[in-house]
Amino acid sequence: MGFLAPKSALSVCSLLFALVGVCSAGSDAPRGVALGFVFDPEAKCDPPCEHGGVCIRNNTCFCSKGYEGERCQYGEIIWTGQKNMTCSGGCWNGGECTAVNGVAKCICPSGWTGSECQYPICPQGCRNGGTCMAPGICSCPEGWLGGACHTAVCSQTCLNGGKCISPNKCRCRPPFSGPRCEERKKSH
Repeated sequence: MGFLAPKSALSVCSLLFALVGVCSAGSDAPRGVALGFVFDPEAKCDPPCEHGGVCIRNNTCFCSKGYEGERCQYGEIIWTGQKNMTCSGGCWNGGECTAVNGVAKCICPSGWTGSECQYPICPQGCRNGGTCMAPGICSCPEGWLGGACHTAVCSQTCLNGGKCISPNKCRCRPPFSGPRCEERKKSH
């Protein structure tokens, strides 16, 4: 099941809310309903999404809080009482553009860091070449699974108590050997 909302409603929904199943549209467009949020990492948006917007499906941008438009090209301006200020690169991933000592600064939500809240935090780390894609969520290279890309995958089961220790490599228990631990070593 995908995300059932028109582009204009998608552009004002916070990514955090979409991941937990709530969509709060701030436009006159019909409000969307999040049903099993689907992100296609192979999606292409042309022209590309701006201000930290994420291309979630072909030509569909999901905008960071404070940005809207088909490409997330329209941003918010904050009023400090003295002058209008903007966070030059925008605040991504639900970050709030706030005046701090007269300077516009992004205040990041939990799970995000960086001057524009552009970097997710994976407290458990992403091992074996994995990449942190969203707070606590690693994208694992082929042959690895698990929240931290820590579980090796063997296309064929390791036999006789053997354990999969890296992609398609079994560690065998004595007296077994072979690619799948299928051979019993002969005693002399």
